[in-house]
Amino acid sequence: MLDRIRSSLDSLSKSERRVAELALAQPNLVANAPIAHIADIAQVSQPTVIRFCRSLGCSGLQDFKLRLTRSLVSGVPYVHSMVSPDDSAHDLARKLFDNNISNLMRCRNELDTDALERAFNILAHANKIDVYGQGQSGAVAIDCQHKFFRLGVPTVAYTDPHMHSMSAAMLKPGDAVIAISNSGRTLDILRSVEIAREAGADVIGITHSKSPLAKHCSVCLFADTTEDQDLYTPMITRIVHLVIVDTLAVGVALKRGPELIDQLEKMKHSLKEKRTR
Repeated sequence: MLDRIRSSLDSLSKSERRVAELALAQPNLVANAPIAHIADIAQVSQPTVIRFCRSLGCSGLQDFKLRLTRSLVSGVPYVHSMVSPDDSAHDLARKLFDNNISNLMRCRNELDTDALERAFNILAHANKIDVYGQGQSGAVAIDCQHKFFRLGVPTVAYTDPHMHSMSAAMLKPGDAVIAISNSGRTLDILRSVEIAREAGADVIGITHSKSPLAKHCSVCLFADTTEDQDLYTPMITRIVHLVIVDTLAVGVALKRGPELIDQLEKMKHSLKEKRTR
């Protein structure tokens, strides 16, 4: 509901926008206050409050409050917390933690579990897994390789466009690709995904729902985050991508069954000699 309010701001009348801004700034107050109090604080008439609710597709104030309350209970409410040079260390940390938590909650709630299950099955039965990512997504691709090679599936991360293009051409049916891209518009990634699909491989995309990459994948897991990419590199998206990768790895481990346990135990034992007591 908070996301819906924010996306509707430009379409609201000037008076309705005052109610919207109050709901974004103090959602708990609006969810519990009587209409007279809401109208008084927003400096609008009571009918304006009702019109605002109906503009959002609600039948009235009570319906709006019910939906708003459900949004607040389901997770941390999204509050746009733009960082600024004047922020104290306390404020900076709070804003970054709050934004990450709220975006993780949002992506968790919107994650297509049917698509996730299909991705589990593809990766659990893959003969090999290629992971493609460039720039910031390249770091996530390397983490993905680190997670999956321990599961007994040959896995390689490619962050160079020439390398993942050549590797895509060598794929066969039964192989899988995990393509990671924040924008989903990187030409080299798109071309390598096309080559991989032409070779018969399945492609699992981790990207934005409205991106070109989403249209080229066998299965797509969407990470629609809210951050200002013009001010700093999209840190929130990277964290959401890492959590999706973790979810895929754990799901595949469970799919591959008990025989994986012995392999993981051997790997864990081999690391003991590299640690001090």
